[in-house]
Amino acid sequence: MENASHIHLVGIGGIGLSAIARVLLGRGYRVSGSDQAPTAITEALAREGATIYSGQRAENVSADTALVVFTSAASADNPEVAAAQARGIRVVKRREFLGELTAGYKTIAVAGSHGKTTTTALIALLLIDAGFDPTVIVGGIVPEFGANARAGKGKYFVIEADEYDYAFLGLSPHIAVITNVDYDHPDIFRTRGEYQNAFLEFAKQVIPDGTVIVCGDDADANAVSEFITARAVRYGLGAANDWRAVGIQPNAQGGSDFDAMKGNRSLVKIRTRIPGQHNVLNALAALATAEQVGVPIDSTRATLEKFRGASRRFELRGETDGVAIVDDYAHHPAEIRATLAAARERFDGRELWAIFQPHTFSRTRALLDEFVGAFDDADHVIVTEIYASRERDDLGVSGRDIVERMRYRDARFIPTLDEAIEFLGREVKPGAVVLTLGAGDVNRVGEALIGLFNGDSSRT
Repeated sequence: MENASHIHLVGIGGIGLSAIARVLLGRGYRVSGSDQAPTAITEALAREGATIYSGQRAENVSADTALVVFTSAASADNPEVAAAQARGIRVVKRREFLGELTAGYKTIAVAGSHGKTTTTALIALLLIDAGFDPTVIVGGIVPEFGANARAGKGKYFVIEADEYDYAFLGLSPHIAVITNVDYDHPDIFRTRGEYQNAFLEFAKQVIPDGTVIVCGDDADANAVSEFITARAVRYGLGAANDWRAVGIQPNAQGGSDFDAMKGNRSLVKIRTRIPGQHNVLNALAALATAEQVGVPIDSTRATLEKFRGASRRFELRGETDGVAIVDDYAHHPAEIRATLAAARERFDGRELWAIFQPHTFSRTRALLDEFVGAFDDADHVIVTEIYASRERDDLGVSGRDIVERMRYRDARFIPTLDEAIEFLGREVKPGAVVLTLGAGDVNRVGEALIGLFNGDSSRT
């Protein structure tokens, strides 16, 4: 396809398709796209040169469109997809397009139930700082380049490999990273076995002389590596791993210091700014990947030391009136546990409020018991009503069900974000930490509290 070709993206405001749009714009394609309503992402894409439509209508697909790519969230009767098909325009899902997008590159694909955004961003920055100029797609905004994607001129394509709707099976990586395999997306994967098998199929798509870098401490991720022919490199805290972190200590920058070991040899002392043991593992994955592509170890160390994390990944939104506001995308029980443990490490001794907005009815119902036990490190827990996202059937489950099964001294169900903001504005005292958790729009709670505590409005 010639660079002047016109590509239309249905669901361009989503984190996945917006990243693809940025890569295409960087390559010189004409890009248009639609979403249900304007967002900060669509406004930014318009400034970057994309034609953006608010709402989805058949007339948004122009006669000169060469290709339509649509999000997994698009309904079967989407009017733009139907119009393109009626006109004989090629229509593909994101999964089908990823192979075309990455063709001709050495692809580094980062998969996993948790940690893939941070790890992808880290690997991308390691290559950028070392002068490799990679093309990048990440599932979050990376502060260092102010976007979720970049079109580079180097030979590497670093991409977050999303398992939802089997999207990552559209890739044939040279290097695949698997951070962990922890059952999720029950709306797509009916059983844990189906979910794990998807990761196995992904690992099998690594090119014959490629490498799979896998967390050896994660039993299900490690099991995937046992059934592939590609070379496996394992990282973790256990002694059997190829790459290990030893002597982990919290530091004054809010992250961790540790010795990175390769085999039995201490390779480099690492200092990070991002907290928690899970981020030590993410740093190890990035270290192992960087070595595979020839990034000098001193460059790797320097990048890891300055990395601030991706947006909505333990993002300190502000500290005002003595209250720290932290936002995190955690929406799975394992992510919540890891994030709260990191908060305890970073804000030792401070009162911790966790405000959780469950994401999708299917996940809440399938993992209900795990959610109940995920908040042990919080002093106060607020659970809101479920953010439906792409789902329409509530499956008879509510955020209230999580709270009713908890035994915390202070856990409560507050259905709406506005009610939660009002309650927190009254109850949170100076010195506390407020941590908003979820993949929906719960981050606006923190934004509102910053305004309240700055005196823009009354706390009562």
